[in-house]
Amino acid sequence: MGEVFLLRRVLRSPATAAAGTTVFLDQKFFHATTTTSSATIKEETQKFKEKEAGKKSNKGKWVTLPPFNTTIDSNSLGKRLIGKGNEPIESNTTAIKWVLRCCPHLPRSLVQKLFRLRQVRRECFKEGDSGHDSVSQECQLERVGAKNLITKGDRILLPITVKESHAKKHECQCSEEEMSYIRSLELYKDSAIIAINKPPKLPVQVMDRDNILQSGHGIKKSLDELAATCLRYESNDPPRLVHRLDRDCSGILVMGRTQTSTALLHSIFREKTIGMLDDKEINWGNRTLQKRYLALVFGLPRQLKGLISAPLAKVVLDDGKSERITVADRSSSSQHAVTEYRVIETSTCGYTWLELSPLTGRKHQLRVHCAEVLGTPIVGDYKYGWHAHRKWEPSPSMRSCPDKKLGEEKPNALGLNLECGSIAEKQPHLHLHCKQMILPNISMAFQHASSPNSDYDFSKLESLNLMAPLPSHMQRSWSLLHSLAKQAHCE
Repeated sequence: MGEVFLLRRVLRSPATAAAGTTVFLDQKFFHATTTTSSATIKEETQKFKEKEAGKKSNKGKWVTLPPFNTTIDSNSLGKRLIGKGNEPIESNTTAIKWVLRCCPHLPRSLVQKLFRLRQVRRECFKEGDSGHDSVSQECQLERVGAKNLITKGDRILLPITVKESHAKKHECQCSEEEMSYIRSLELYKDSAIIAINKPPKLPVQVMDRDNILQSGHGIKKSLDELAATCLRYESNDPPRLVHRLDRDCSGILVMGRTQTSTALLHSIFREKTIGMLDDKEINWGNRTLQKRYLALVFGLPRQLKGLISAPLAKVVLDDGKSERITVADRSSSSQHAVTEYRVIETSTCGYTWLELSPLTGRKHQLRVHCAEVLGTPIVGDYKYGWHAHRKWEPSPSMRSCPDKKLGEEKPNALGLNLECGSIAEKQPHLHLHCKQMILPNISMAFQHASSPNSDYDFSKLESLNLMAPLPSHMQRSWSLLHSLAKQAHCE
């Protein structure tokens, strides 16, 4: 019967069918009258046998992941870093989380499918009848579910076909000039995080890039794509985003270099916002995560410094084609948003330099608070400060002030023209820059958490103080206003 089945499969193959095969079946015997040569049948038979042999050889073969070791609970460690909670740092994890951590190149959908089809195994040892020594233990494989907890020493096995079915994610191709430029943006790098000084006009995520392409700006690459290629270095994993900056905003952007460090950074950024909702009083001295922005605004706030606490809500416009953030009443749909501000410097031309410290992380928070609460929209913010730009033109004093760089604008390696956009031009760029960020030293935190002495006092952990220089257009605006102030003083 095996030979009959084999011949039937051969005769149904595409090559045999193309050659014109006529098959007659009988209950007692199997006969085929065909115009194909015997060589064609032999060739198809050999291919079929090799295919079946490959299936049999792969059957029972597995890809063995590294043995599970107790992991660090990022949420618990994050709470310790901000001084809230004393929960155990070490914890077990589920099978699917361990697979995703060991195989970051595999799509989550594929991993979920393997668990759903019950194709994932766990290696376990069962003691024999002769005793409890290591010789009497025999290794057995058992099915494991996605949410099953795994313990220290467990090994997870995946079907060997995962090696062939999916390669690593496609990386965008970068020229040497582009790679050199992206690496020149680095402010800090260690084993856990990497921080860069994001230039304006560069979208952070692919989704933002696609929206920009649709609007006709023509930017072909996003920062997360470029970082995956240019900032990976010796790591197996690409850097991962933990927070965002608007496309037109510039300044410090922090990314996690591993899955664990990314989860811890997410926890710290999340706890920062949750802490502001829980605390009735703000403890200015014990803020674990601090971000400071520099902004140039139209006008002057009534108070030289203060605290803005105004909920924000999203409003959908143009039948869902666009959206806008606005100050709203306290309701279930609004999000609590708090911003600290202080005046840095004023100008006789009607501008003010502000230092903004967001205590919560909401979309467009600083831009909306400046425009709608303080009444001082940010220069270059045409979405929330359109009324200030509608009839605005550079003053004659700015035009007469010499600026050697006005005729030297050249696109950089990514095609971005960053030299233009100061207040001396008709269409200034957004003047909002994340100039400073203070956060815990994540790399040192992991070292202390992994040490035998797990009772380390994380309140004594040193912090990282990251600083980012101003982009060209804001530096030119700063120099221009200072030059005008000196001229006014001399007169």
